[in-house]
Parts: sequence; structure tokens; C-alpha cells
Amino acid sequence: MTEPEHTYKDVNVTARKGDITQLEVDAIVNAANSLLVMGGGVAGAILKTGGREIQEEALRHAPIPVGNAVATRAGALKAKYIIHAPTMKRPAMRIGRENVGLATRGALECAKQLKIGSVAFPGMGTGVGGLRPQEATHIMIQEIKRHIDKGTTLNRIILVGFTKDLVLAFKKALRSLQ
Repeated sequence: MTEPEHTYKDVNVTARKGDITQLEVDAIVNAANSLLVMGGGVAGAILKTGGREIQEEALRHAPIPVGNAVATRAGALKAKYIIHAPTMKRPAMRIGRENVGLATRGALECAKQLKIGSVAFPGMGTGVGGLRPQEATHIMIQEIKRHIDKGTTLNRIILVGFTKDLVLAFKKALRSLQ
């Protein structure tokens, strides 16, 4: 099923249900921890599908503060890069809303530095971070809008939810782009 696309200043922004590790995009965002230890959730799925070399390369950049992001190669994934954007200092921490904004902004800035055209985001902070999908997705869309307003290399952003609730929250938040 084709999801409706929202276009904001020539950037296509789409929400869909699925497995982020299967997408053919320039980069996949990993909602990381500052130590860049890839355990469960999206990081675990990236590691399992993409291979240990992603973890090994990421650890060479650690630690990085919440608000910054680094890119690694994507191993066996279809994407070219993994953008590791910490939402928390240590693995499995509960986080506040501000961390979602900082991590999203860091990932978008990293994408701009890479000069890439497409990126896929999971629900930042909605897993072990403990934020409700409605909270996190609203903040993510605000940061995406700010980023596009300042100028971007991106022409496509895919917001990927593993659960129906997360996808619905992304779709609701996307209405604010119009």
C-alpha cells in the first residue's frame, strides 16, 4: 500500500509501517546512546541485519553527546550510511522530550554534512526512551520543518514505525507540515 506523501518545500516526507533496515535510502538513523553501544530496539535490528562492522566502526567515535551525530557505513544494509544520533547518555535510559529534538536535529545536520538526498527515521525516544509516540513525533516534525526551512540537501524523509500506534502518530504529526 502506498502511503500518502507530504511535500514541504520540495522535500517529500512520508510515514509508513515497516522494518527500517530494509529501506533503500542514503541513510538510516539509529536512535543511539552516547556510548554508541548497539543493543536492543532499532540499534539491535540494524546490528543483526547490517553486521558487527557497524558496531565496531561506531565505537571508534564514542562517546558523543546527545545533540551530536556521527555516520558509519551501513554494512550489509541497503542504505549507504547509519547516522547514530544519541537520545540518551547510557543504554536503556528514560529520556525527556528535549532529547528527541536534540537527536533529530543532530541527525539532520549529519545528513546535510554527508550531502545525501534521503534518510529514514525511527520514532526517536519511543522505545526504551519511554516517550509516548504522540510526544516524540510532534517534536521530530518540528525539527524536520526547521531543518528544511534553513536549507537541506534532503529530498526525501521516511518516518518508519514498527507499530501501528507509532505510524498513526507520525501521520498525525505530519499534518502540521501543510
